[in-house]
Amino acid sequence: MAKLPVLPSGDEDDCQRTAIEGLGGVGKTQIALETAYRIRDVQPECSVFWVPAIDTTAFENAYRAIGQQLKVPGINEEKADVKALIKSVLGRESMGNWLLIIDNADDEKLLFGDTALADYLPFSRKGSILFTTRNHKLGLRLVESENHIIAVEEMSRDEALKLLGKNLKGSQMSDTRSNNALLEFLTNLPLAIRQASAYMAKEQISTARYLKLCNSSDEDIVKLLSSHFDDRHRYKNIQNAVATTWLISFQQISDHDALAADYLRFLCLLAGKDIPHSLLPPAGTLETVEAIGTLKAYAFISQQNESDSYDIHRLVQISMLSWLDGKGERQEWTAKVLERLNDIFPWPKHENQEEWIRYLPHTQHALQLRKRTDDEEATTGLLSKVGESFRNLGKYKEAEQMHRQALQLREKVSGKEHPDTLTSMNNLAGVLDSQGRYEEAEQMHRQALQLREKVSGKEHPNTLTSMNNLALVLGSQGRYEEAEQMHRQALQLREKVSEIR
Repeated sequence: MAKLPVLPSGDEDDCQRTAIEGLGGVGKTQIALETAYRIRDVQPECSVFWVPAIDTTAFENAYRAIGQQLKVPGINEEKADVKALIKSVLGRESMGNWLLIIDNADDEKLLFGDTALADYLPFSRKGSILFTTRNHKLGLRLVESENHIIAVEEMSRDEALKLLGKNLKGSQMSDTRSNNALLEFLTNLPLAIRQASAYMAKEQISTARYLKLCNSSDEDIVKLLSSHFDDRHRYKNIQNAVATTWLISFQQISDHDALAADYLRFLCLLAGKDIPHSLLPPAGTLETVEAIGTLKAYAFISQQNESDSYDIHRLVQISMLSWLDGKGERQEWTAKVLERLNDIFPWPKHENQEEWIRYLPHTQHALQLRKRTDDEEATTGLLSKVGESFRNLGKYKEAEQMHRQALQLREKVSGKEHPDTLTSMNNLAGVLDSQGRYEEAEQMHRQALQLREKVSGKEHPNTLTSMNNLALVLGSQGRYEEAEQMHRQALQLREKVSEIR
């Protein structure tokens, strides 16, 4: 609290402005409220005014209430320009010291668009304005200096435990491990903690039981995050649920920055940590910088120092997925993500491992959502690439699972004799061979060889590759004469093809 420079500065050329910024639900309003009470105690002669910037009506009603409190002439007249009157009154030195708190200054259109509420902010060297905002860019525009922006730090674990237990009985928090795990899941976010505490108090369940609900499914998590609860610390007409709070921000981003909104849709379908910038759909350099800046401004994503990767807040990710479901866009965006991943994910080799190893967790995550998309071409390609990645990493069971799914999907989409299907068959045989399951591998290589001879002919390069693979698996079984015969046959055919060329 001591960091907040909110008392009038006394600078004859300045009216002190400060912004408290942070993710929706992080406790900005509570900090502003505590600041107001402390200033009352420290400097009782300083007037403190509170104005919610939720919409034009709330802003104007708060200004009218200020005018009535100050007995401003004409404030109650039907055609009075209430905002202009209060700006004028607070701009007079005779008003003395004052602090004006503008809460929920999140909507750029409201403040700088047609309504231009920012034009009615007063100016006085004896005055100070404190904003709370979710939007760093907007906060910077309001205070004009990074030095006057205070980012709300994450609540400590002790503070979070105290907040969690405020409405609960001791028996509901008897499991210390569950208490800590739940706070870890809720990322120590005050609004999420109050919401969870209210739900547990209402349903009379323990933190352990609530944690199980959180871990059961994304659908259950969304329901919990969307459940309304009474919170006397928040505005009566505002929905208090965490998910609902963030939906407002999602909509604001959609209205102001279309590319940022698309990036948020894209990012929520990937694993939440260490998302490489290169995975994002390409766009103009300046547009990309501004879009990423918007998402960071709302604290929906974070970037460590000057790294080329991002993290997306876990609860934001879940809420965003629910938003996509509600708008009927999840299937469309799952397909877009799979297509982008398939385009950029290289065929895994040792020399490009540094590249594909970074894409692997995000591709796995996206593939888990593939039931919501009809883009089977991209899905099959990714299944094969992930399977080969696991094979290169020595994770043969996982590799087999991926290659089997790829083969099944290839057969369904293209038929058993399609070249791509036979490639998938060859990949699966290879991973069976890597596990020492030579008889199964042999059977699959023979099947692939027969079908390739039928489809492409005996002299086709793919057929000769299958012949060579079969020879290798025969050799692995100690059947050296058969292996030699097969290798000789493949060599003769390759020489024949080379001579013809």
